[in-house]
Amino acid sequence: MSVLLLFISALGAATLLPLQSEAVLLALLAQDVHAAWLLIFIASLGNILGSCINWYLGLKIEVFKSKKWFPVSEHKLVQAQKTYQKYGFWSLLLSWVPIIGDPITFIAGLMKEKFFKFLLMVTLAKTGRYLCVYLIFINVF
Repeated sequence: MSVLLLFISALGAATLLPLQSEAVLLALLAQDVHAAWLLIFIASLGNILGSCINWYLGLKIEVFKSKKWFPVSEHKLVQAQKTYQKYGFWSLLLSWVPIIGDPITFIAGLMKEKFFKFLLMVTLAKTGRYLCVYLIFINVF
C-alpha cells in the first residue's frame, strides 16, 4: 500500500461514495514505513478535500432540483435544510461520523455556508478523527 492509496481512499470516503479510509491508515501505520504524522496529514488532507467536493456540489446542485433524475425529493431537501439551519455550521463537527457526515458537508454547500467557516470546522473534525484512530492504534484509549 502506498500513501497515494491512503489519499485516494480518504478523498473518496469523504464524498458520497461508500469507501473506508481508516483501514488503509491502520495498515500503513502497522507497516511502520512512514511517519505517523505524515500518514495522518495525508489522510486528513484527502478527507478534507473530499468534503470540499461535497460542499461545492451542494453549492451548485440546487439548479437541478426540479429535474426528474435529481436523487433527493423536494421534501427531503427542505427537511435537510431546516435541520442545518437549526444547528448551523456547528453540525460540521459531525462531518467525521459515518453515514451522516458526508451529507452534512453537502447540505452545508447547499445552504451557502461560507467556505472558510466550513473549512475550519471540517478540518477540525476530519483531523480529529484520524488522530483518534492513531491514538487507538498506539493503545492510548
